[in-house]
Amino acid sequence: MSDKIPEGNRSARERLAQQREREKGREKRRRTLIVASAVVGVLALAAVVGLIAANAGKDDGGDTASGPAVAPSGAIGEDALTLPVGAADAPSTLTIWEDFRCPVCAQFETAFKDTITELADDGQVKVEYHLATIIDGNLGGTGSLRAANAAACAQDAGKFAPYHDVLFANQPPEPDDAFGKNSRLIELAGEVEGLDTPGFRSCVEDGEHDSWVKKSDTAFREGGFQGTPTVLLNGESVFPSKGDEQISPENLKKWVAAANKGKKPGTATPSAPADGSSDPADPPSAPAS
Repeated sequence: MSDKIPEGNRSARERLAQQREREKGREKRRRTLIVASAVVGVLALAAVVGLIAANAGKDDGGDTASGPAVAPSGAIGEDALTLPVGAADAPSTLTIWEDFRCPVCAQFETAFKDTITELADDGQVKVEYHLATIIDGNLGGTGSLRAANAAACAQDAGKFAPYHDVLFANQPPEPDDAFGKNSRLIELAGEVEGLDTPGFRSCVEDGEHDSWVKKSDTAFREGGFQGTPTVLLNGESVFPSKGDEQISPENLKKWVAAANKGKKPGTATPSAPADGSSDPADPPSAPAS
């Protein structure tokens, strides 16, 4: 018997071997693709986790304040998170949550400052300001936190209302974290008579009320509010509308008048101390027009 493989059988076996090699190659490529896809998935998940972690860090407003929350003088309400303006016995309460970096807050102040000042001066409403730092969380930076701390320092000096107005009047563009610089906040204090003192500067530079501001921002987030400004009249949202009516200076006055019908205006306005300065223990007067 010959030991040679017939030519036809050899060709068949070679074709079979080649086919098996091609199948092995395809299987190898398939497994490589599966492993590569798995790696890409892990990297994508890591990126998402990293983004979540980064955003969680931003929500804290940048630097982490440590120590107990030191409330500014004259702050009232639960956990002393409210900065009051106007007559304490006014028949209606206007609650305003704001972020000093929030452009819509600045627009609201521009449109309604004079109306709110008039209502507060007439004893129709007491205004309760609350501070939040959501822009720091959304865009990064510390301007919301730093400005809110400086405003709390102004509250210590009995000058929250005018300094509040100065900050919004000089608000930088939203992506610009100019309020993150204490030097800028101290510079703006020069526009409020008697505010730029060694005590105010120290309060700003030391971040004396940083923990208090963070506590206020936590209260804002836990309160379920949708954004800043949040404006409530006697607990009912009136911004951007009340029912089917859009907010306007005229409508705000109308809504307050309806809420106050048959009620006397408030008269418990703070009196100035003998030295002519504001008493930090008393609520400051309404924001200047």
